[in-house]
Amino acid sequence: MRRYSIGIVLAFWCWLSPWAYGAEAVRILILPFEIYSPEDRSQLKEDIPKVMGLQLKQEGAVVLDMQILEGIAWKEKMESLEGIRVLGVQTGADYILWGSMTWIGKKFSIDAKLMQSLGKEPPRSVYTEGEGIENLSGSITDIVKDIDSTIFHRQKVVEIRIQGNDRIEIDAIRRKIKTQPGSVFHAGDLSEDLKSIYSMGYFENIRIESEDRADGKIITFFVEEKPTIRVIRTTGNTVYDNEEIAKNLTIKTGSILNIFMIQQNVRRIEELYREKNYHNVKVSYLVHELKNRQADLEFVIKEGEKVRIKSIAFEGNSAFTDKKLKKEMKTSEKGVFSWITASGELNQENLNQDVEKIAAFYHNNGYIQAKVGEPQVEFKENWIYITMKIEEGPRFKVGTVDIEGDLILPKEELIEKIGIKKEEYYSREVVRNDSLLLSDLYSDQGYAYANISPRIDQDQEKRVVNIAYTIKKGGEVFFENIVISGNIKTRDKVIRRELSVYEQERYSGVQLKKSIRNLYRLDYFEDVKVNTVKGSSDDKMVLKIDVREKPTGFFSVGGGYSSVENLFAMGSITQRNLFGRGQTLQLKAELGGTSTRYTLSFTEPWLFDVPLSAGMDLYNWKFDYDTYDKDSVGGKVRFGYRLFDYTTAYLYYTYDVADITNIDEEEASDSIKDLEGINTTSSITAKMGYDSRDRMFNPTEGQKHGVSVEYAGGPLGGDMAFTKYLVETGWYIPLFLSTTGFLHGEAGYAQENPGGRLPDYERFYLGGMNSLRGFGSRDIHAVDEEGMEIGGDKYVQFNVEYLIPLVKKAGVVGVLFYDTGNVYNDDESIDLSDLRESAGAGVRWYSPIGPIRIEYGYILDPEDGEDTRGRWAFSMGQAF
Repeated sequence: MRRYSIGIVLAFWCWLSPWAYGAEAVRILILPFEIYSPEDRSQLKEDIPKVMGLQLKQEGAVVLDMQILEGIAWKEKMESLEGIRVLGVQTGADYILWGSMTWIGKKFSIDAKLMQSLGKEPPRSVYTEGEGIENLSGSITDIVKDIDSTIFHRQKVVEIRIQGNDRIEIDAIRRKIKTQPGSVFHAGDLSEDLKSIYSMGYFENIRIESEDRADGKIITFFVEEKPTIRVIRTTGNTVYDNEEIAKNLTIKTGSILNIFMIQQNVRRIEELYREKNYHNVKVSYLVHELKNRQADLEFVIKEGEKVRIKSIAFEGNSAFTDKKLKKEMKTSEKGVFSWITASGELNQENLNQDVEKIAAFYHNNGYIQAKVGEPQVEFKENWIYITMKIEEGPRFKVGTVDIEGDLILPKEELIEKIGIKKEEYYSREVVRNDSLLLSDLYSDQGYAYANISPRIDQDQEKRVVNIAYTIKKGGEVFFENIVISGNIKTRDKVIRRELSVYEQERYSGVQLKKSIRNLYRLDYFEDVKVNTVKGSSDDKMVLKIDVREKPTGFFSVGGGYSSVENLFAMGSITQRNLFGRGQTLQLKAELGGTSTRYTLSFTEPWLFDVPLSAGMDLYNWKFDYDTYDKDSVGGKVRFGYRLFDYTTAYLYYTYDVADITNIDEEEASDSIKDLEGINTTSSITAKMGYDSRDRMFNPTEGQKHGVSVEYAGGPLGGDMAFTKYLVETGWYIPLFLSTTGFLHGEAGYAQENPGGRLPDYERFYLGGMNSLRGFGSRDIHAVDEEGMEIGGDKYVQFNVEYLIPLVKKAGVVGVLFYDTGNVYNDDESIDLSDLRESAGAGVRWYSPIGPIRIEYGYILDPEDGEDTRGRWAFSMGQAF
């Protein structure tokens, strides 16, 4: 592309120079100015002539040096105009400039006089005024411009014209022009105008012409516009595709080809690559000119190799090794599996946080004076070298620990609760946690604005830190009002009934945290924000709860593989917040090679607006077992009542009519053959459940336990008579690096009641995704006296899981698991040394389309005929 910037300026000055310098130079003598001021401003007497002289020299005048007055009684000549003219002729000056300055407060005025040495014309007066010494220079410039037009006989500009522009509006160009109609025709101003218009970046060529008219000059700016961009292309890029780069460009097709904008976008592309650690990237551009003043713009990218961190070094550390400090950092050196783990990549934000992490690590281990300098990052070819300087300072132990101020409990009791007393060395984190603990303790007693301020005194000689927690409890605070917002679908009462804090009651920090936890456990909201503001008085507070709802309806599909079902699938339509009332309605279908089941369920969690849940299930279940077919129709009525936090009591009544057909005479056990025909079960179940998990899917802490007893037959009627006992426990334990451990166990026992039967389909089998993974459904069973497969009357099951957050923000969690358990017959005792085992791994993702589980299990103790290759199982859902 053509570039004209230097050529335009030179051509302009060549056109201008005959006008500016062709005539004989004008000589001017500037005399010292008189200064009238209550303050000492005598320095201005010489400064004003110097500034005026420098500006007049720039305009082409010859300013005579004051030394020319040596030996001349010039002050006497200043007493008359004739004497001043004589002084001008005597020094060879064409013009003489003199005057005075007057200061009154911050305001000033300058009265200058200019007179020609030859001739009889009176002196020309130039007057200006201003305020503040900072505006003095501008006022002198105004006087010089007026004088300049007189001594050089310059003309006025009467009109400004702009020609040649097509796409760029005239007003946009005029705003860049300093010369205006009525101003003096001035070479310096026109030069600045030319540069200013060119800096717009829209023109390839600019030409200035002047035309004389009787009343002054007409100035015309002739501009030649740059072409418009027809197409923008990128070549050489593989890390980013063309669309990704285009999104980051500020220059678009159809815009005018602006070199400055192109260069800015070159830098934007390079910065985009540096974000992915391609620090050696080079971006250039080509302009392909076309007809009709159009052009194609091509960005040429040389990506280079990805630059990774070769080494992280520390200077000044002696208490902790480099290896130990690196473990505290998120930034890491390039590893063998960097293509998977992204190790070695530089993220400046992470590196800045690493400085804080290392400093915190020192401060939490007694080095209270430790300082960590800004990391020095050095790029060498395809590697990054990072150096961090550390000043460790001495290590301080914990000295005396005290609590003072407003105490709501005995001091000894409060001190017993804090953690720093138990530490050998000072820890900033423990002190912070103690402050939070005390704050929670006071807030739970209604002191919402309690101020806990730890005072840290360092004893340099003994190398100990004395800590005193100063407490100002303030006044008791009550909830004046609870305001709920953000809920479009969910009704206010559904939210309020989960709160453990109430209007007009005393503030409680513990209960407020519990309330927020309850709202998250509903699983209706993506986010719950809590804000507290001052109420109508100092002892009142307004609680604002802002929720962001998420889809609570799900269309779920899932499936798996087992030796019984082969491929099977399941699907359900579920609404967990029906009409915003918190009710659950579900229609579920399970289709497999051996079974078909349809279920319709409804649950009201707060019957009569009390924590009494009620629900019902209707189902039709057809199951093709190995030795018989079961076709049952039935229903269940459910009740549950929350006894206290996280603990609920349940009562179920179930009625089931099962038709047993197609019994295999050779393979079926006698107990199964006895079931042929219609079998009716009428049972009642009592259950106690505890659930404190922080969320339903991928919990990170909490517990889930349950114990139940089911009784069938007897006064309830039906053909079946049995009692079944079930117990379950589950523990989610937060571990290091945001990982979670899960321990789970369950057991069951069933017995036949007098005058009835315990059918096989009510006995116990193990295997499958929610049991022993790696085994197929019902793969683990008991056998009768004749060696026939039957369900056991008792079982135990244990599961251990290690949950690893893979992509925390996206809710992706990896899982490693170990499952063990077994089923036992009536004549067998539970033998924990004879448990079946499996292990494996999987991924769980709470995706935008619902929960997804993919897990693969291996049988660790395969028996003859069992598949040792492992087995996949998965389930997934879609939100609506």
